[in-house]
Order: sequence, then C-alpha cells, then structure tokens
Amino acid sequence: ETPASEVSALNGDGVDALLEMIAIVSEVEDRTANPKAPAIGTVIEAQIGVGRGPVATGIVQRGTLKKGDAIVAGPTSGRGRAMFNDLGEEIKTAGPSTPVVVMGWDEIPTAGDMFEVAKNERTARKMAQAKVDEQRSLELVVPSATDRLGMLIEQLRTQEHSELRIVVKTDTHGSLEAIKETVAKISRDDGYVTIVHSGVGGINTNDVALAEASGGIIYGFNARPDAPAREAAKKAAIDIRTFSIIYELLDDVESLLVGELSPDEVENFLGVAEVRQVFRAPRLGMVAGSYVTEGSINRNAKARLVRDGVVVYDGKIASLRRFKDDVPSVAAGFECGIGLANFRDIKEGDTIESYVVKEIART
Repeated sequence: ETPASEVSALNGDGVDALLEMIAIVSEVEDRTANPKAPAIGTVIEAQIGVGRGPVATGIVQRGTLKKGDAIVAGPTSGRGRAMFNDLGEEIKTAGPSTPVVVMGWDEIPTAGDMFEVAKNERTARKMAQAKVDEQRSLELVVPSATDRLGMLIEQLRTQEHSELRIVVKTDTHGSLEAIKETVAKISRDDGYVTIVHSGVGGINTNDVALAEASGGIIYGFNARPDAPAREAAKKAAIDIRTFSIIYELLDDVESLLVGELSPDEVENFLGVAEVRQVFRAPRLGMVAGSYVTEGSINRNAKARLVRDGVVVYDGKIASLRRFKDDVPSVAAGFECGIGLANFRDIKEGDTIESYVVKEIART
C-alpha cells in the first residue's frame, strides 16, 4: 500500500500534512540511512557564488559528507573547501537528509546529478572524466549501414576521382580468382574498384575492421559472417552484401561504382541455430537437432546451411518442431528440430540461418 497526500503547488496547502506523513511512514517502517557510509546525495541547485566560485546545493541521502572530502557529481569534481547549512551557517559535517551548500567545485555541477565522495581528488577527477567520455560517446551519432551506403553512393556519384574499396570473401579459390579478375576490369571515367582484402572462408571481425578502416564494404560469395562479425558490422555500420550467383555480385559492384542502388531485393536476417545433433525422423527425413543462438528461426522463412563460414545449402525450411509439436517459430535460447527441403547432408557444428527477402524500390 502506498500512502497519498494532497498538496497544492500554488498556495502550499497540504505541505505540512505531507511532511507529517513522510515522518510517520519513516518511523513505522523503520527507514534509516547509514551515517557511516561514504556520502551520496543529489544536487538540487548550482551556481557561481559571489566570492565563492562554483557552489552547489544538495541533499545528503546516505552517509556523512565532511569538509575536505573529494567529491564528484556527473562530469564535475572538486573538494569541499567549505560547507553551509540551510541557515547559512558554516558546518563541518552533513548527515543523511541534511541540505547543504558545498564550495570547492572545479566547475558548476548540473542540477539533478548524483554526487558522491571519492577516495581522493585524483580518483574524483578520473570518475568525472569517465562521465565526460560517456556523454561524448552518447552524443556521437553512428550512421546505420544503410546511411553509410547512401553516403558512399552519393560520394561515388559526385566526386570526379572515385574509388570503391571492397573486401571480398568466397567459398573457393576458383571463385575468388574469377571475381578478382573480373572486378579488376570494372571501371568508369575517373572511377575504379580496389580490393583491399580478399580470402577464402567466412566473413570475420578482421574483415569488418579492414572495411571500417578503408571506408569500404564487404562482399561475400557463398560466404557468411559469423555472430561476432555481424555484431561488429552493426556497431561500425559496415554493409555486408552476400550473393550466391557471381554475375549478380559483379553487377552490384558495377552499379555501386556508377552511383546506383542495387539490388532490388534486400535480405532481412532473422536468426541463427547451431546444429548439435542429427537424426532421422519418420516422414520428415534428416532432422537437425538445433539450439537457437540468435534471433529466431521461422518455419515459413528461407534458410541456408553454413559450414565453416561457407554456404553449402540455400533453400527453405521444410519442418520446424519443438519436441513433437509443429511450431511457426523458435526464439533464441530454445532447442528445436529443423528439417531442410531436399537436403540431407547436415552435420553437427553446422549453423542454420533463417532469413526473408524483401523487394524494395530503387532510389
């Protein structure tokens, strides 16, 4: 049960009753603060005091604040050179629930910030700097992969000397050499393609780091990113474009170089399941006993089987079961049985990706 008390901010009616109610609840429920703990409180107001420098009015909520304590409030630190109570009298300590005016801040704290006592001034400055860095990182807006791709396309359209930098990963050396040979021939007036890195195997975090450092994008031919690579690409807003037909990949590279958006179809990744056991089931054929590690697996979605970062099957999910029940989807953290349409070569350790393809208009 939560007690309630009516008050008026206009004329002050009910304030005395509210204070009395707070005192009664505190006494009945034995709500007490620890006066021996390091002080923690809230900044109520802050300003530049005449002859005092930055001063802050606050309420001590726990512990005891002492004159000379190293203090920090958000991105501001300092040392309590002097303290005053609500009557303007200088005091040396302020216990729980005590309003106090504190002098000695390096800068003006922000009203509403929590203040606390640090071990020493050096620690207080480090804590304040950590808060500054945190605020800067929040203010830094990282563009999405779509935004970054849009900026790249605009750059390729408008710059006289354009360079499209790409990272290429494929399933075999033969396909890699074919792609590299053809990409080398793709050019336009004052524009060309540079392969900053290429290799055989799945797309990993090193590929993402190279694409970020070079300002490029990643192409995969029958090669897929693992979970850490997907997370890194999302954080760095790196576009990963995967294909199963070589000429479609090459067309896409050429379209980007001339500043066009391609393709018309966009893949929407849904989830990943790890194959932990393979067994045969009546009427279903080979079933992959799997554990969903990311997102969800959807029965009506498309699926690809990835082995060591290379796509060995791309088709549809024929069946999806939880125990003996057919289910429409299975979320991360749950086990399930997955049957793939017209495919039996499933092995323990494989991963099954669930995805859908959506058509979008060119812009």
